Amino acid sequence: MGVPGEAWALALSEDGSYLAATTNDGRINVWDTTKEGKPKIQDYETGSPGSGSFGMSVDLSMDGKFTASGHQNGAIYIFNNDTGRIAFSLSGLAKPVRAVAFSPGSTRLAAAGDAGIIAIYDMKHGEHVSNLTGHASWITTLDWSDSGEYLLSGAMDGKAKVWSVERSTCVATHSETDKALWAARWLPKTGRSEMFCTAGANRSISFYREATGG
Repeated sequence: MGVPGEAWALALSEDGSYLAATTNDGRINVWDTTKEGKPKIQDYETGSPGSGSFGMSVDLSMDGKFTASGHQNGAIYIFNNDTGRIAFSLSGLAKPVRAVAFSPGSTRLAAAGDAGIIAIYDMKHGEHVSNLTGHASWITTLDWSDSGEYLLSGAMDGKAKVWSVERSTCVATHSETDKALWAARWLPKTGRSEMFCTAGANRSISFYREATGG
């Protein structure tokens, strides 16, 4: 599947049919996991061969049609896996992008990193539509709720925030530690409760009920 050690960030499509990975020289590879031999179907370049910016984050849309990547130089790209072409080159973040995430219906893309803000982009035209501000440190992880109503983020200061995307406001801040969070994910919804979990440098997993404090 490539040169050993070249893959950095990974993403799997919702149904497991596609796998995407970034490399240290800015390439984004996509494989079809359903076919024999799991062939590489796309190999995107984000600069001249071997000179692209480090690919720090990657995500696949739920249907596997689009791949998004975030890079060390602040660049964000969206590729169309059907055509093998770049769909959008997005602006808005000038610092390393550590997380990119498609909304459930693939109508929005969220991106965040060392700038400490979350940029929201419209997938129809690639427009930068809003910023979510409130984190005081690098943002390391993003995850949309099943409905797309809320966005979850985690940062280097140990804080997890829940955002109302429609209102562009933070509706809850949670913290069990002041150590870095590497992952924050919504759990499958059961009944009326929205729960999520976080994991990070404190070597534990914390569970929260949205907007209640834990």
